[in-house]
Amino acid sequence: MSAAEIVLVPPAEIARMAGVTRAAVSNWRRRHPDFPEPAGGTNSAPLFALPDVARWLDRQGKGRQVADEVRLWQALRAERGEDMIGALTATAAELYDQRADPPLTRATAELIANLARDRTPAGLVGDLVERYVASASRSGGDHVSTPALVRAMRHFAGETTGTVYDPACGIGDLLLSVGGKKVVRRVGQDVAEGLTAFVGLRAALEARSGTTEVVEGDALRKDHFPGLRADLVVCDPPSGQTDWGRDDVLLDPRWELGLPPKVEGDLAWLQHCYFHTAPGGRAVLALPASAAYRRSGRRIRAELVRGGMLDTMVALPGGLAAGHALPVHLWILRRPVRSPGPDTRVRMIDLTEADLNAPIEPTADQVTSVPAIRMLDDEVDLTPSRYVAANQEGQAAAYGEARERFAALLDELRAGLPELSEGDHDLVATINVNELIRGGLVRLRDGRPVSTTDQLDDGFLQGFLASAANIRRNTSGSGTHRADPRGARVPQMDLERQRAYGAAFRELEIFVQRLEEAAKMGRRAVRLARDGLTGGTLDPAPTTNDTKRGNDA
Repeated sequence: MSAAEIVLVPPAEIARMAGVTRAAVSNWRRRHPDFPEPAGGTNSAPLFALPDVARWLDRQGKGRQVADEVRLWQALRAERGEDMIGALTATAAELYDQRADPPLTRATAELIANLARDRTPAGLVGDLVERYVASASRSGGDHVSTPALVRAMRHFAGETTGTVYDPACGIGDLLLSVGGKKVVRRVGQDVAEGLTAFVGLRAALEARSGTTEVVEGDALRKDHFPGLRADLVVCDPPSGQTDWGRDDVLLDPRWELGLPPKVEGDLAWLQHCYFHTAPGGRAVLALPASAAYRRSGRRIRAELVRGGMLDTMVALPGGLAAGHALPVHLWILRRPVRSPGPDTRVRMIDLTEADLNAPIEPTADQVTSVPAIRMLDDEVDLTPSRYVAANQEGQAAAYGEARERFAALLDELRAGLPELSEGDHDLVATINVNELIRGGLVRLRDGRPVSTTDQLDDGFLQGFLASAANIRRNTSGSGTHRADPRGARVPQMDLERQRAYGAAFRELEIFVQRLEEAAKMGRRAVRLARDGLTGGTLDPAPTTNDTKRGNDA
């Protein structure tokens, strides 16, 4: 390998490799004379040769086994810096037998080729996209959708045999995953530079059905597809836009329900998506929960309901959006093929307490059907929980059951923590999990190490895998790299002590499960109580003064 092909890494990447902070790397440079000298960069931003760094970390016992996928991510970051979209595009081009511009180094290209032998090109790009989405989600990125939100939107969008359109497609998470296998055409637009080439290559590698066309530009200010009427429109738009270009598009035909106020960028996106929906077609948008009740948007919401365009509202838990941690709603619109009748209804679904990692199947107590006329009050508040709670039968019984279950869980929690005494054990002697795998004592099951022998207590193993030291060792400083548990270390001790530790770890795990269930049940009880009190289906217990006045009477 020539000097020009050696991967150079900044101190931040060295910190990620070793599972330490950047300050620790700075200390190593000062205190260790044998720390590698910079091989490039500047005095304020030095770069180091990756092979030299890896050897030094190994000699010092500070390194860890780095998976090839992590090495590729590090190499791409070293070559492209913060332009990880450009890095992903270059990788996809390499896998599609196209030449990247600028080209990747031969070392990085060879690493890509090696990884592609063990998985499909689409699978490799998908793994890199997962890393990018995790990183962008933590930094509030506008051009990605979280996997949980994509899964929810795909479920409610259903399948189509026609055209799918996403006017804020980002890296293509939604555009390429919804609609099913019979989609004829996928069309997208996004304001961010450099995304269109990546989405096109991603579609080609994944062999998505039909054709894919993605263009660059702000869909609200300059609609690139004014004549498009899609069978399915999906969108997870940038949230909280107060300057969405209103003054540039005052007379645009997209505002069928009225010109959106300047502060209602969310409802501008909603109208844009509805405009591009074909008769009988559907639009599914993820908008902040506040869009359902903000006073500034009530006129547009009223027109939406009155015209029979709103089919379903779905309330989702907080934390699903990439740009914020607030709850989101799915707005499911349908363009009517005939005028709405007086019996028009809107389906309301409340999944705020649902586990979206499980199959999404709303239960009867999470769904209600509401007459459209009932929503057309002064507020036009379309928040699903408001209607779901009010239409539940036996809410008092449901609240009582949740309250009793919460109290029972509290009783279990009181005795749930294991008794522990002062420890004086030396846990310095450890063994690498990879050595246990080679020795046949451990195997990986779905990427997680499990014991295969009576010589190693599995509870003991799992407990130490979750230790703070192993978490630091096996994940990146930025949190964007998935853990490689083979680099973890566990103490060496006899089987009897292993079992004692394992029993304690299992008690802690049970406690955590009960704690989470108690928190969930407590939130459910509060929601039932608040919705019941505000909706008139529950009455508060009389106060002492009320009781006294009743007795005096």
